[in-house]
Amino acid sequence: MRLVKQSTVIIASLLVYLATLALTYRLGDYRPSVSGLLIVILLSAFARGWLATLLVGIGSMFTMTMLILLIDGDGLPITQAILSQLYALLILGLTMGLVLYLKKIQQNYDNEKTHLASLFDNTTEGILLTSREGLIILANPAAERIFGYTASELVGRSVDFLLPDRSQGHHPQLREKFHHQPTNRRMGTGRDLFAKRKDGSEFPVEVSLSHYKRDEQAFVIAFIVDITERKRVVQELEKQQQELKKVNERIQGLNVELEFKVEERTRGLQDALHQVEISQAEMKQLLERERELSEIKSRFVSLASHEFRTPLTTILTSATLASSYSKQDQVELRKKHLNRIEESVVFLNGLLHDFLSLGKIEEGKLTVEIGEFNLNEFLPDLVEEMNIQLQAGQRIQVKLTGSHTFSTDKRLLKNILINLISNAIKFSFSNSVIELNLQDTPTGKSIAVKDYGMGIPPEDLPHLFSNFSRGSNVNQIQGTGLGLTLVKRYADILKGTVTLHSELGKGTVVTLEIPNLKVS
Repeated sequence: MRLVKQSTVIIASLLVYLATLALTYRLGDYRPSVSGLLIVILLSAFARGWLATLLVGIGSMFTMTMLILLIDGDGLPITQAILSQLYALLILGLTMGLVLYLKKIQQNYDNEKTHLASLFDNTTEGILLTSREGLIILANPAAERIFGYTASELVGRSVDFLLPDRSQGHHPQLREKFHHQPTNRRMGTGRDLFAKRKDGSEFPVEVSLSHYKRDEQAFVIAFIVDITERKRVVQELEKQQQELKKVNERIQGLNVELEFKVEERTRGLQDALHQVEISQAEMKQLLERERELSEIKSRFVSLASHEFRTPLTTILTSATLASSYSKQDQVELRKKHLNRIEESVVFLNGLLHDFLSLGKIEEGKLTVEIGEFNLNEFLPDLVEEMNIQLQAGQRIQVKLTGSHTFSTDKRLLKNILINLISNAIKFSFSNSVIELNLQDTPTGKSIAVKDYGMGIPPEDLPHLFSNFSRGSNVNQIQGTGLGLTLVKRYADILKGTVTLHSELGKGTVVTLEIPNLKVS
């Protein structure tokens, strides 16, 4: 809102007075006294309050009316007097309206001035109004409080003296640069700004600049905020953040340490549990082995009382009879009984060997010795040893294809073949062939022992590799039921496999797959 000066009203009053003089000249009956009343009405604009202005205007119009009626109306025709009065009142009314409008403008200006003054005086930000040269023109109470100066101490001085000594030298250049391209902006973006109090102490500030022009003169409004407390709070927060960071790092370290200890403890518990499981498994295995050994011992006692009795009786009887056949013509009889003694001894020796071998395996005392040997030397010796067990008309037929060398435990392989060939002999008919076939495999040897004997019932096949298991159709033939059990155990030790195929009345074939083992 533009300021309405007193000079404007005075000039307007003079113009009204001149207008009344012109009217006096033109009409002849208009009186100069009217001009005086008009000026009074215009000057009423300076009366305090809207009501006072209105009362002055109404009073002036009433006075004018009375003057026209009492003084200026003498000698005039009534019609002309009334017209003159109405014309004068019209002029006065228009003038009064102008005065009230001007009064309203003045009041609005005063209100705005009051608001601006209140904003200027009561804002918490320091405000400095400076000229282009940097001279302080105005300073609000907040600026006085911030810098420690009174307004009279600030006005008229260069704004440079409010800066630290280190900044005063280059501040004029910065001010000229700002006026060269003036923009409303915040100072010190990306860097800290400092000001100086009256006592010489420095403090951090934020400064925002605004510019305007009046009558071709440039002015700058600086808004200043003391951010000492904010800096302190920020520093305190940064310190707390650093401490919090250290605490978090410590907590993370403790978490890692705790996790490590938990993992270590868990591993320890898992190891302990694993050891317990192993111990339980070993204990179970030992108990199972102990049970099997106990069973073997029990069966051994039972078998010994039964199986040993017959061959021992045969040995005793044949020995007695052989000693009685001392004559020359009794040589064949004596030889017959000696053969019976030999067969019984071989049987007992095999029986003891089976029991002792199974005991060593169950106790884990069986040693393995891997070595390479020649099958062309091994097989003939084996056949010669087994020929003594052959029944009438039986023969062993050996077929070797592929490599003549083999790397495994020679002793265990011999025990396997002895058991298989013994079974083939016992369960085959007279005048039959026992086949022993050996051939190469990608990893070692395939060994098959085949007979054309009585065969095994299908219902007995699943149990043949169990301890003391025998076919239901061989009750009349001597045996311990340990032969195939030992074969299976020996094959497992040599990392091989054993399979059995049999048809009742046609024979049985047992096949071994044994790899070449590395010589240790």
